[in-house]
Amino acid sequence: MNLALGLLETTGFSPALAALDAMGKAAEIVVVQAELNDMLGVCIKIQGELAAVQAAIQAGQAVAEQMGGRPLADVIPRPQETAWPAIVSPPEFSPLIQQDVVIFPVYESVPQQAGDKEQTVGNSASFALGLIETQGFTAVFEAIDSACKAANVEVVGKEKLGGGYVTVIVRGDVAAVKAAVEAGKTKVEGLGKLIAAHVIPRPSEAVLGLLPKA
Repeated sequence: MNLALGLLETTGFSPALAALDAMGKAAEIVVVQAELNDMLGVCIKIQGELAAVQAAIQAGQAVAEQMGGRPLADVIPRPQETAWPAIVSPPEFSPLIQQDVVIFPVYESVPQQAGDKEQTVGNSASFALGLIETQGFTAVFEAIDSACKAANVEVVGKEKLGGGYVTVIVRGDVAAVKAAVEAGKTKVEGLGKLIAAHVIPRPSEAVLGLLPKA
């Protein structure tokens, strides 16, 4: 079966994850990888049947636009086999930001709430992820400290894009994550630039597979 390829490129890591969540909930797709560029961008690559990929990309693009991610979207119905070596990138580590810039999905059990034992996510309506993205380390460190003091949440991981863009992700129940993100974003003013503050209730498996690790 010839699968279609969907591409969604955004500015900022938070709009990319929020868009991916929408894509995973809109249609049955498989995440190939995410690739960071040196222009503060993230390109999400997905595969699936043509109709599913089209629906997913449309849903993701709408969310990314709402979050100011300035998305570029494209669907390639039948990618040429000889083009794949350029489309799908091998693992790559950037010495500049000291992290991988090609992210492959890894599906693991994630605690649904702070302090829980690990279990499969998806069967709890109260589970959520919170994203705080800033331009500047001082701002995001102050924001995440305030977020963790405001509510019972745990840090999942941190992602850097270069250009000072850094995203910290927390997890917990929906009410706690909302309170934490709200508390965190109020601390950014005067310390840096707030790029995004967003809550993803009941995150899709597609998002969970691309979460950075703390």
